[in-house]
Amino acid sequence: MREDGKIDYVELPGGDLAPTKAFYAAAFGWTFTDYGPSYAAFEQGLDGGFDSDAAATQTPLVVLYAHDLEAMAAKVEAAGAVIVKPIYSFPGGRRFHFRDPSGNELAVWSEG
Repeated sequence: MREDGKIDYVELPGGDLAPTKAFYAAAFGWTFTDYGPSYAAFEQGLDGGFDSDAAATQTPLVVLYAHDLEAMAAKVEAAGAVIVKPIYSFPGGRRFHFRDPSGNELAVWSEG
């Protein structure tokens, strides 16, 4: 069962997805679910995905879970974080991104 505030997903920069997917499939036997031309998700112990649109940042994105996304956004802001991407929808749910006091960008997501 998913829990509020726990690490639930890790998003990695994907670059060119075809060779990235081929590498992980050959080296580790990973399989992927494609969500459009720029995103490939994986389920390998900890769920995650490769995002070719994030290739310029070259930093992983840790994604936390929340049952009530609006309440969590308010809690995150009240604790001192800055919301850098307000709540938006994506295939499978909704999420927002925030920057913590150390400058790290994380995201929080919720189903549907």
